[in-house]
Amino acid sequence: MTLYPRCPALLVCVAAAALAQPRSGVRLTDVTKEAGLAFVHNTGAFGAMYLPETMGAGCAFLDYNGDGWMDILLVNGMDWPAHKKQRTTPKLYRNKGGGAFVDVTHASGLDVEIYGMGAAIGDYDNDGLPDIFISAVGQNRLFRNKGDGRFEDVTRAAGLIGRESFSAAALWFDYDSDGRLDLFVANYVRWTPESDIFCTIDGRRKSYCTPEAYRGETSWLFRNKGDGTFEDVTVKANLFDSTSKALGAALLDFDADGLIDLFVANDTQPNKLYRNLGKGRFQEVAVASGIAFSEDGKARAGMGTDAADFDLSGAPSVAVTNFNNEMLAFFRNTGDGSFKDIAPTTALGPITRGSLGFGCLFLDVDLDGWPDLLVANGHIDEVQGAHHGDSGRAQSPHLVWNRGGRSFLDIAAEAGRAFVAPKVGRGVAVADIDLDGDLDILITENGGPAHLFRNDLQSDNRGIRFELRGTVSNRDAIGALVRVEVGGRKLSQLVKTGSSYLSQSELPLTFGLGHNNRADRVTIRWPSGRVEEFSNLAAGQTYRCVEGAGIRERIPLASRPRPASTNGPR
Repeated sequence: MTLYPRCPALLVCVAAAALAQPRSGVRLTDVTKEAGLAFVHNTGAFGAMYLPETMGAGCAFLDYNGDGWMDILLVNGMDWPAHKKQRTTPKLYRNKGGGAFVDVTHASGLDVEIYGMGAAIGDYDNDGLPDIFISAVGQNRLFRNKGDGRFEDVTRAAGLIGRESFSAAALWFDYDSDGRLDLFVANYVRWTPESDIFCTIDGRRKSYCTPEAYRGETSWLFRNKGDGTFEDVTVKANLFDSTSKALGAALLDFDADGLIDLFVANDTQPNKLYRNLGKGRFQEVAVASGIAFSEDGKARAGMGTDAADFDLSGAPSVAVTNFNNEMLAFFRNTGDGSFKDIAPTTALGPITRGSLGFGCLFLDVDLDGWPDLLVANGHIDEVQGAHHGDSGRAQSPHLVWNRGGRSFLDIAAEAGRAFVAPKVGRGVAVADIDLDGDLDILITENGGPAHLFRNDLQSDNRGIRFELRGTVSNRDAIGALVRVEVGGRKLSQLVKTGSSYLSQSELPLTFGLGHNNRADRVTIRWPSGRVEEFSNLAAGQTYRCVEGAGIRERIPLASRPRPASTNGPR
């Protein structure tokens, strides 16, 4: 069979076909070393093959000192107490401006040993300073930002002491609309070193167990009482479920009623979708909505998750990473309260079937106005990878380019050699670290380094950013919905915490406007219900908006170097 009947040489034809492929213009430069990030995640592994060693760890972006530059928090594990050889802690890196970082962990008071898993950032006391929650194996920790560059461990004072579990994802949101951030903590399974089970693949050697070996654990919802303390309202809110094995959590308003709903990705158990009924209660509707199982009715190994309006329909869809050979779940919101997994019938299925996904995020990486999808991949260990016929523990990430909401293309290789290199990927988060208008990427490895990639976009696409501050609503404006109309299209994003896997991206929102020089119309629906509208907003700007006071400040974004060409071979 002749593949290219008009071509005299196959290699020439392959090159011609490659040139005919659309180019995103995305270039991701590994700046980890020059940025000053020197970090290696400690799993604590010493040969006992404890389950938590395979799972961590996450990362987060936050502006902890209020200077306008996004700083980096890297969650870490620690040696198991009976096998202690080194001291490892979370790491906080301050952005000195333009994407150069310095380690300020000790000065910040965060040099505390924790077997950490994930992080959630939120201003729970509405004082204008971002606070840090770290989920862990054992005792979770809450650190209050004191405003002088230091954090104070207020776990006990906040009423969160003594609640120990194998916690995973966490997020802040105002579930009861009282203007204060509440805390949701996803718990995985009932595991301790004392209850560890011997599992094996070959019948001789101990291997890491799958979650089927352990009982599930209910997640927790803590209501912010407004006096610095929290109360457990898990049962009262109708969220108690000891069958779940939760790893990921995402916020969304899937039914467009103005109340923030909660999606939970479960490992080997059905996913859960909690519809916010108002008045402090939720209704679990995952099965009825078609988002609990795969199309053949199976519960998959849900790990990371995110929600976004990927097709500009106005309704958020949901992505969930799963085990290898299960493929990514990509639940498209049909707009009638139900979801349809489109991965099996699109390129998303073949792209993701052979990889084991953890962190996943929607981001408009090329600023064309269509949300793309980033997925961090990596197996549990080399033995498991070989048993399942995979290439190994380290796997390449996916960067799925959204081509108009209709087709998808993995452009990870196009983005750069360092980016596509195999990693034992876990957490992913994004932020504009150099304030040039495009989103940069942070990826963590299990038992390995963190990787920071600067987005050196090779196109003329332009972006616009929004930083929101609530007054009646919670100060972070978490739960606010921003809609941008540009060139006949309607883009929307939710200000949110959580998503990805154990990680959190920056709170400011970045919208891609393509080649348009301005947004025609911008609408903000604040969590309080207040709606504000603006028109004719110029691209290349960060707009700081205050609830009830409109746009208080407009800050020009730094200019990116103009590309010499947006076409042709790399």
